Amino acid sequence: MRVGFALACALLVSSLSALAAPTPQLRLLAEHAVDGMHGGNLSGLAQCGKDLWTVSDRDDGQIYRLDTRQSTWQAQTVHIDAPPVPDSGLPWGLRSRTWVASFVRGGDLDFEGITCDSIGTRYIVSESHAAVLQVPLFGPASWLKISPMLVREARASGLLLNFNSLFEGLAINPDGDHLWLAAERERRGLLLLKRKQTVWDCDGGCVLLSEAGKEMQPPQFSKTKAVSRDFADLSLFDGKLFTLERFDLEICRRDAHTAKVERCWSFADEAMLPNRRYPQPYGLTEALVIDAEGAWVGIDNNFTARADGEQRPVVWRFAAPEGGWSATP
Repeated sequence: MRVGFALACALLVSSLSALAAPTPQLRLLAEHAVDGMHGGNLSGLAQCGKDLWTVSDRDDGQIYRLDTRQSTWQAQTVHIDAPPVPDSGLPWGLRSRTWVASFVRGGDLDFEGITCDSIGTRYIVSESHAAVLQVPLFGPASWLKISPMLVREARASGLLLNFNSLFEGLAINPDGDHLWLAAERERRGLLLLKRKQTVWDCDGGCVLLSEAGKEMQPPQFSKTKAVSRDFADLSLFDGKLFTLERFDLEICRRDAHTAKVERCWSFADEAMLPNRRYPQPYGLTEALVIDAEGAWVGIDNNFTARADGEQRPVVWRFAAPEGGWSATP
């Protein structure tokens, strides 16, 4: 009996130690200010072949290719013509608030994320309309035909209920037939669509995760407080879904089909250095790309200067963690 009690105590201590272990910190390799973007609103990143692409949530008629040859990057404008947005099933109240906001902030479509498939087709999520624009390398842009079940099921799960808290990021698989969407906050969620013959539809169910609640900000914040859990962007790499968790200043690896968290890495030590701090009491990271060598993380500074006076959006390059992104604790 004493042996059994000792073993139980050892297991308890081991479990508590694992829970108390700090989240490993990512190592910053470089940071790049970006010239040429509207108001510093860098809202998403995508790696398409050798090129990095980005979007602004203030621009409806253009996306940007990033010229990365110098330390300071230049955003090169690429014009797009988005056709009228189809009805996604959002209620009138949300749609009317979006219409009013577009006159104040600019950007009716509110582009919040961009991703690419293996042939270079770009997909851009419109938060305000809960829709996805497809932009091929050649030919006109078009909106994906998405089943109304997506919004219906999301709202039934507590997602997409609040203004400016809709879809904040997306990722697509290389074959271009599986699409993941991130619902931002209050509640946050992850959803999966699959391309059928003519429509993108749910396969048994759209919602992989619907999660409420608050978490304490990391201790690197000067005045920590409990904030709503959120997602700022998604990236698919090596069959795993990576989520940018803005208020926690973390990147988490998740199972792409269950959304279960497998491992997280923090970048709070680098983001919260005194010279990099912004006056807002929350994170501003909005864009994520994961590759074998590391992670690109982009900041939507929304016209705001950080402590060292930098007013342009910034993209950070972090090294992959020791053992790679597939490493286990």
